[in-house]
Amino acid sequence: MGRTALVLGAGIGGIVVAETLRKLLPAEDRVVVVERERDHVFAPSLLWHMTGDNEAAAFTRPLSSLSAKGIDLVTGELTRIDPTMRSVEVGGKTLNGDALIVALGADYAPEAVPGLAEAGHNFYTLQGAQDIRTALDAFEGGRIVVLTAAPAYKCPAAPYEAAMLVAAYCKKRRLRKQTTVSIYAAEPAPMLVTGPVIGAQVTRMLEMKGIPYFPSHQLTKVEAGKLHFANGATAGYDLLLYVAPHRAPAVVKAAGLCAESGWIAVDRETMETQFPAVYAIGDVTSIPLKMGRPLPKAGVFANGQAQVVARNIARAWTGKGEAARFDGHGMCFLEIGGGMAGVGSGNFYAEPTPDVRMRYPNPIWHLGKVLYEKYWLWRQF
Repeated sequence: MGRTALVLGAGIGGIVVAETLRKLLPAEDRVVVVERERDHVFAPSLLWHMTGDNEAAAFTRPLSSLSAKGIDLVTGELTRIDPTMRSVEVGGKTLNGDALIVALGADYAPEAVPGLAEAGHNFYTLQGAQDIRTALDAFEGGRIVVLTAAPAYKCPAAPYEAAMLVAAYCKKRRLRKQTTVSIYAAEPAPMLVTGPVIGAQVTRMLEMKGIPYFPSHQLTKVEAGKLHFANGATAGYDLLLYVAPHRAPAVVKAAGLCAESGWIAVDRETMETQFPAVYAIGDVTSIPLKMGRPLPKAGVFANGQAQVVARNIARAWTGKGEAARFDGHGMCFLEIGGGMAGVGSGNFYAEPTPDVRMRYPNPIWHLGKVLYEKYWLWRQF
């Protein structure tokens, strides 16, 4: 009788771990994916959707296509996780696994800041990106604010990309002279984990685009047209685009999986949790670095961690292959508008600080991001 690998979540990490396991395991072993959504959204493409440069159909795919690869998809709301028994409850039914991989990502909590959800748009969701697109189409000039509502969030480059892409959009519509695009950040520098050199490079890019940057501004509340910060500062806006505070899904917390950080603690090389044969990957985890901050939450890390977990489970079950270790290497693109992008890459596990370098924006890296989107969707679906 075969074994069952139970994967919770069908984001980047969940899809990669499920598809890699399916390739490595014998046919009698089952790979089951639990996901509440019916479609996969390739999140890096949301910023292009926000500015009208693509349509949702270009970067969304039905998860039902996983069945053609021999993966069992269970669609429904996850209501309970028992990590000791490696069982979960979905739609009133109990599912059991010989291995359990938690890849549920981070939930957004705009309600954590009074007035935020009602005042602006979250560009990390498809609905939020669509709403921003509608608002930008009707925009005729004024104050646009891009905001990070908490100092830690996934895709650290995204809010800086968003500000520069919105500025480019306004320039294209000949609204730039009558529009200010500003960024207010809870963190003290852009992409803080990458170090001061990259932070200074991104700050310089914002300056060159005419985008005022206000770091270390922790949002406390939002009123109609007015932002309030912990340092006593206030700012006005006509259109507000934000990154909401993040938190682990409630079902993960209720299962006793979360550490003091509020996220799942894992072995940084194998992604094992404190529970036998239970793993966690991607945004739902927190991996502390020696510099004092956690590994950024990003799809590239979820992808690498997923491959490691799949290879180690397959090795344990089949006796084939070599042990795998996640080494902390990663990269990300940085879109600046006008068909230009930079790319940062390096070893985030390097000590005492991550060893990351930024390659300056040019059209080649923009093309690289375009091609990667197409490759990902073709490869996985």
